[in-house]
Amino acid sequence: MQISSRFTIAVHVLICIETFKNDYKVTSDFLASSVNVNPVIIRRLLQQLKKAGIVSVTRGSGGTDIEKPLDKITLFDIYDAVECVEDSGLFHFHENPSQLCPVGKNIHSILDSRLEQIQRAMEQEMKSVTIQNVMDDAQKLIASK
Repeated sequence: MQISSRFTIAVHVLICIETFKNDYKVTSDFLASSVNVNPVIIRRLLQQLKKAGIVSVTRGSGGTDIEKPLDKITLFDIYDAVECVEDSGLFHFHENPSQLCPVGKNIHSILDSRLEQIQRAMEQEMKSVTIQNVMDDAQKLIASK
C-alpha cells in the first residue's frame, strides 16, 4: 500500500490545533514537537491543508487555526488534501510481471478492478468519519490519563 505518514501526521496536527488553540500559540514548531518531526515537514503539510481550505496559517510566529467546523472535515478531506496516494492508486503492482506466464500476463486484468473497488470502499468509509469524531475520541483518552 502507498498511503504515506502524511495522512496520519495531518490528522495528528488537526487534533493538536484543536486541543491547544486556547492555551498556546500553535506554530509549526509547536506541532513538530508533538509529532516529533522536523518543523519543515509540518510547514509543508500545513500548506497543503491551507490550500484545501482546512486551516489558516499566519506567517511568522502567528500560529495556525482550523477554518471549518470539525464535523465538516472528513478523513477523506485530509487524505485528499495531503495527496497520500500516487496517481496510480493505493495499490502498487510489482514491475514487469512475466508475459510468458499465464498469471503474470493477466495479473492486471485479474486484480485491477477489484483493487479499485477496494480503494473506493476505503475512501467512502473515510468520508463517514469526521475530525470531530476523532477529536471526541482524543478528548476521552486525554481526560482518562
